[in-house]
Amino acid sequence: MRVLTAAQMRAADRSAIDAHGVPSLELMERAGGAVVAAMDAHLAERLGDPVTILCGRGNNGGDGWVVARLLRQRGHDVAGLLFGRRGAVAGDARVNLDAAVRAGVPLAEVDDEDAWAPQRPRLARSGVVVDALFGTGLNRPLAGLLGVVVRDVNGAGVPVVSIDLPSGLVGDAAPGRDSGPFLRATLTVTLAAPKLPLVLAPACAGTLVVADIGIPAGVIGALDGPRIELLEEATLRARLPRRAPDAHKGDFGRVTIVAGALGKTGAAQLAGLGALRAGAGLVTVATPASCLGMVARVPEYMTLGLPDRDGVVTGEGLDALFAGPVDVMAAGPGLGTGPGPRAVVHALLDRRVPVPLVLDADALNVCADEPARLRGRPEAPVVITPHPGEMARLAGTTTADVQRDRIGAARGFAVEHQVYVVLKGARTLVADPAGTVWINTTGNPGMATGGSGDVLTGVVAAWLAQVADVPAAVTLAVHLHGLAGDLAVRSVGETALIAGDIAGHLGRAVAALASGGTLR
Repeated sequence: MRVLTAAQMRAADRSAIDAHGVPSLELMERAGGAVVAAMDAHLAERLGDPVTILCGRGNNGGDGWVVARLLRQRGHDVAGLLFGRRGAVAGDARVNLDAAVRAGVPLAEVDDEDAWAPQRPRLARSGVVVDALFGTGLNRPLAGLLGVVVRDVNGAGVPVVSIDLPSGLVGDAAPGRDSGPFLRATLTVTLAAPKLPLVLAPACAGTLVVADIGIPAGVIGALDGPRIELLEEATLRARLPRRAPDAHKGDFGRVTIVAGALGKTGAAQLAGLGALRAGAGLVTVATPASCLGMVARVPEYMTLGLPDRDGVVTGEGLDALFAGPVDVMAAGPGLGTGPGPRAVVHALLDRRVPVPLVLDADALNVCADEPARLRGRPEAPVVITPHPGEMARLAGTTTADVQRDRIGAARGFAVEHQVYVVLKGARTLVADPAGTVWINTTGNPGMATGGSGDVLTGVVAAWLAQVADVPAAVTLAVHLHGLAGDLAVRSVGETALIAGDIAGHLGRAVAALASGGTLR
């Protein structure tokens, strides 16, 4: 499902009206009707109490007046609060304000804190507050009267239904430390398509309903600007390959993972286990020869000893990596960052057989001073899986800058270097060399634990070995890794979750996705 910026949503509205002949009043009527339907579905038990509708002067307020009229026509106790003067409301919003008043909706004009004070007690009596203040129309943090209103509504403990976007969210980014106050929605009914602040962490939309308001599907697909997609279970389910009754292990790919060093052999084991649990047919973990005894404790994968010094690979004897058949290579977990690991990673980038290459952790750190080495090719794609700190080192910026614009950081690096970027964290992102970005919604804070990324390295490699289409394989891997974490947290909780739990639940994650089962 495509996720829109505020500018793209405005363009979609204009196209529907100007190029496709959909009347703007009809779009507003459908929006209001969709909000009422969502309230019926999710908050019906609260509609017996008064409903307070907070309306701005623009089109989002117009949507709110449609809601007010429809609820009033059904006999509900509804009051509309206009933040501004009636004479300042124009166009479709004014048409629907007047229609609501004719239907019997009481109107109060609130243009300063003195006018707000007598309205504040109504919040405590309300069953629902409908937020129709701004939608996507806000471009700066709230302050003054509306900042006070938002804080009062949040403090009232009443369910809030936001139309399109909780008011106070600014532009096209998730709320951060520098954001002003915003409404904490219980239910958000977003119009035509999700908007960025609704799907980026931290989530503040409550239950999210995407409402069809009559904008033709082709309009959304044809919009200019960034292509951002929300990963959906139905799409991912279709990407799961079916296993033939006469299949053999060679059908599911041969994965080689170069990982581990003295004291970090667990990273190699977890990456290998992730690849096995994600379905790779044959997995080989190449590791320092002196560490083989530790790494080989997982009997289901094969091992390959590489020349080492003091438990760290020297970068010699690498022909063995390319001697046998391999479908996907991966490197980095626990590998170290000295001259030997650097030589190994450079060899994989410069001399590798033309197969997908997954790089994580130390494999990325040794490339931080030469990120141009990471360039991929169609016949030999490169997938990198950085956390924000590693992404910052590769991009020559700060972790704070990456976190401030995660989408821009992932997309920019992917396009510049023609690689696939998996930017880990809350709402892990996948960016491809063409600039498309996918947002993943599985996963939880318990997965912020050592080794989680090592498992992901193996999972990504395994699905690349089983699914020929690179974006399909990588997005499937990211979703299933998060889904496994969500299943695991049900068993052990967020605090006790460890990386092995994620690997152990990968099979259940695949089964849940395949069957259409839900966790939420």
